[in-house]
Amino acid sequence: MISTSLIVLAVILFIAEKTAKFKKEMKDITIKDALVIGIAQSFALIPGSSRSGTTITGGLFMGLTRETAARFSFLLSMPAVLASGLLELKESLPYIHGDMVTNLIVSTLVAGISGYIAIDFLLKFLKKNTTFVFIAYRIILGIIILILLFNNIIQP
Repeated sequence: MISTSLIVLAVILFIAEKTAKFKKEMKDITIKDALVIGIAQSFALIPGSSRSGTTITGGLFMGLTRETAARFSFLLSMPAVLASGLLELKESLPYIHGDMVTNLIVSTLVAGISGYIAIDFLLKFLKKNTTFVFIAYRIILGIIILILLFNNIIQP
């Protein structure tokens, strides 16, 4: 399932990349665009997919520039990431002791800063480049997984 979705979603991203108009900026996003991109986000439930990849693909199909599609994708993720983080924190509270609080705070800050740096890098990258490197990565990884499966090196 994972190898297939890696390859199939790469092909869909390739089609989006080839057919996209790349005209819409953040100010041009309509309710329809947001709904389609939100529906595209639901495809991230498929094993081997990527939430940001599915939403960026949806954004490209709706005519967004690459950078705008990525920026909107990350904005769309904020409520889900915040909610899941708070849920995890709530469920972890009984296991967190006083001496662990500093580690929790530091690791949260480091994760936030490194996430911000990664997003900044991706937005700058997509201003000047296509998504073809991600398409190639997904296809190559999907093929490697299939080879490993068919040679019984890994088990499904």
